[in-house]
Amino acid sequence: MIELYYLTAAYLAGLLASLCRLPPLVGYLAAGYYLFFLGIPASDAIDKLAGLGIELLLFSVGLKLQFSSLLRRDVLGVGGLHMLCVSLVTGLAFFFLEQRVTGGLLLGASLAFSSTVLAVKVLDDNTELSTLHGRITLGILILQDVVAVGLLALAGGGQPTRWALVLLLFPLLRPVAFRLFDLNRNPELKLLMGVMLALVGGYMAKAVGVSPELGALWMGALFAGHQDAKLLADKLWGLKETLLIAFFLQIGMAGFPSQDDLWRAVQLVALLPVQGWLFFLLFILVGLRARTAFISALALMTYSEFALLTTRVITDAGLLPGGWSITMGVAVALSLALAAPLNGLSHRIFSFLEPLLLRFERSGKHPDRLPIMLGMTQWLIMGMGRTGVAAYEMMEQKGHLVLGLDADPACIAQQREAGRRVLYGDAEDGELWERIHLDGVMGILLTVPEFEARLSALRSLRGRHFPGLIGVVGYHQSEDERLIEAGANMIFHPLAQAGQRLAECMLEAAGPVGDS
Repeated sequence: MIELYYLTAAYLAGLLASLCRLPPLVGYLAAGYYLFFLGIPASDAIDKLAGLGIELLLFSVGLKLQFSSLLRRDVLGVGGLHMLCVSLVTGLAFFFLEQRVTGGLLLGASLAFSSTVLAVKVLDDNTELSTLHGRITLGILILQDVVAVGLLALAGGGQPTRWALVLLLFPLLRPVAFRLFDLNRNPELKLLMGVMLALVGGYMAKAVGVSPELGALWMGALFAGHQDAKLLADKLWGLKETLLIAFFLQIGMAGFPSQDDLWRAVQLVALLPVQGWLFFLLFILVGLRARTAFISALALMTYSEFALLTTRVITDAGLLPGGWSITMGVAVALSLALAAPLNGLSHRIFSFLEPLLLRFERSGKHPDRLPIMLGMTQWLIMGMGRTGVAAYEMMEQKGHLVLGLDADPACIAQQREAGRRVLYGDAEDGELWERIHLDGVMGILLTVPEFEARLSALRSLRGRHFPGLIGVVGYHQSEDERLIEAGANMIFHPLAQAGQRLAECMLEAAGPVGDS
């Protein structure tokens, strides 16, 4: 019966948070405080579910591990320097306040972590996961997750046995593990195997005196190169998120924050703009444009769910007073509540601050540099997905000079290998449409999936009085009126018109009605 109280409180609080356009995590923490207020104790089931959720979280991080992506300058340099700066400042603060310096350094590293859940959700909602700033943000988040696991192992204070070296032999088992994984043709069996392996990795690590979280991560890394690793990570996402609700409830049920705890949490949240500014400057230093640097920094300007976990381990080890765990819970909830609406408006905020932020942009060659001269281009296609590529090939076959633009570096490389002319460009980048020379361009096709990106590009193009044709892909009839008002000459509905064309072909093949 008590588990029903947990589920009901978590669901209602999460629903209320969602209706307020806040991450459900904020509601789960509030539900934990409410349960504590009612005097409902935490059961062993909550502890076990929370532990399982944490191990699945680490296993999922391991599935995404690609050390080559972590060694990039804009990932390792920015992420590493940011963590180093925050850790040192926090450690010095604890030193001058005559507090526990070791705990302060570990806490500082925890404060440098950003929310993976919020960043991924915002990037996914804006269809920006594959863009340059999306890839950089995800790379830094994964780097932070890896460091967080190291902190868990360091703060746990356990003494590994000599058998712990056996864990280093895991990579030798990769061919056998891949073969075993391929035997599971059913997606449900692959999901079950993933859960089983996460638990096995945690159990083996714990048996040899190592953090079970580290074992789960290492087991996940064993499958990182498999072709179905992303599929397994996607399957685990919902299960992991559900189980982690128990962990967030635990934080709230640990007790109400005191006045000192609340004051510390407010102070930590007040430091977030400083962290965001530090991210921005570091991105500028590694050569990114101001727009890419700002949007990436804003996505990272939160405190992480991982900080809750690492802080709890630090306090349990006696490196910091127990109140810091409650403080971090409030700080994480407040940071997510503030960051969610800001990230949803990131492009508009940048447009407002653009004159100021462009002053910090360094001259020289940028990895996200904008195209200016388009040569003899007659038609420009924004978005080189399946629709964009099909349009490109058709126009090229008709003898027209076509150029494609896309914000996904991997897509650009793939299209160039196929012999197509494709450059970097983001549809929502107002600077792109201001600087690009469109002389001689007869028309532009906007095939990007995000509606706001298409609308923004239309307004920018018509705002500079582009005289050519603009064709736009539409996915919902309700979008048409706004796209036409913004200046679209033609709207194509690929799904609806593909269905109509399929029906026409079928009727033509069937012949006149009544023929036998």
